[in-house]
Amino acid sequence: MLALDRITATKTAKLAEECGKIFKLQSEVKDAIANTNREVFVPAGFRHNAYKLDALPMGSAQWISSPLTVAKMTQYLESKGADRVLEIGCGSGYQAAVLSHLFRGVFTIERIESLMLEAKARFRQLGINNIHTRTDDGQNGWVQYAPYDRIIFSATAQKIPQKLFDQLSENGILLAPMQKGLKQVITRFKKVGGVLQREELEECDFVPILDGVQK
Repeated sequence: MLALDRITATKTAKLAEECGKIFKLQSEVKDAIANTNREVFVPAGFRHNAYKLDALPMGSAQWISSPLTVAKMTQYLESKGADRVLEIGCGSGYQAAVLSHLFRGVFTIERIESLMLEAKARFRQLGINNIHTRTDDGQNGWVQYAPYDRIIFSATAQKIPQKLFDQLSENGILLAPMQKGLKQVITRFKKVGGVLQREELEECDFVPILDGVQK
């Protein structure tokens, strides 16, 4: 991974501090935010907003999550002792880039081909070599590299397909924004003895997960 230049490093460190003031971050999560160049993942017209704690629009009617949301999701994933993570919904690639500091292998799936190609180009530009990408309906998972210690949804699900729980390792964690009536709730599932324990963490606002692949 390429080191950040001094100006970018100052901006990303400040961003991590801002996130940490609102939500107490573990040092490794804070470092992951501080070491990820957010500007690269933001559309050119919004670069001046790259270090604000706002979600920003990007191509294909999608959004790049706010840095605070990414920091929270990363922390809720409990990366300590975990080796491999599967992300459903790569989007801009920012969440995957943050995760790449904490996991040996990041496997990320995006259903919109153009977004996946752009994300791959960003990973190359930043010299990130431990992210593996695939264009597919993320609800299928990526059985070839299963099981995963962690699975994270970067879009809201109505329900989690059984095949994804099947791809989660024992004592693994699956984190997803779940639709609950009119609201969305970040929900953490832990697989213990083959049984899923469910914990609701906080309300959120993500784009919904969609079926199929968009070429």
